[in-house]
Amino acid sequence: MGRRLVPLTLDNLPDIPKRCRSCVFWELDPVSGDAAVKAGRPELEKEAWISAVLLEWGSCGRVVYVDEVPVGFVLYAPPAYVPRATAFPTSPVSPDAVQLMTAWIIPGYQGQGLGRVMVQTVAKDLLRRGFKAIEAFGDARWTEPSCVLPADHLLAVGFKTVRPHPRFPRLRLELRTTLSWKEDVEMALDRLLGAVQKEPALRPL
Repeated sequence: MGRRLVPLTLDNLPDIPKRCRSCVFWELDPVSGDAAVKAGRPELEKEAWISAVLLEWGSCGRVVYVDEVPVGFVLYAPPAYVPRATAFPTSPVSPDAVQLMTAWIIPGYQGQGLGRVMVQTVAKDLLRRGFKAIEAFGDARWTEPSCVLPADHLLAVGFKTVRPHPRFPRLRLELRTTLSWKEDVEMALDRLLGAVQKEPALRPL
């Protein structure tokens, strides 16, 4: 299987699931988000948000392809670009961190290590750009796909809880700790770019 992670742009935005393209949960504050949905323009708002972040800050996501078929994506940005974050009881995201907003891998491709590789790819991107950490709000009672990632999944890929909460803990991954698994990142990227066998599990962070 040929696997690759490609920076998210307006050109490949149609490759993420339609329900995610029309979701502005993170991109707008609750009032503006409700207004966009009622006005029937959430997809336009999503596109405008991605365009603005690309112009002002740079790459804010990755799309995962397996044999040229889009199978997942991840979105991230500095907290100043994520209005919904202020509505969480464990906010704010630390000023030295970038927020991991959401991610998704379609059924059938889950459980193959793609989630960990996505996080590692984001970490490598942010290390190059001089950031210290990634933070995310987790859902400790996650039962089905939603805009908020399951806290257990974040913990499994190396995040640590920095502000506990019974429902929405805030978690953090120190990017300097990723230096210890830089070889793993390189190996994972090599596999994504052309491996024909399933990658072995990476060692714990």
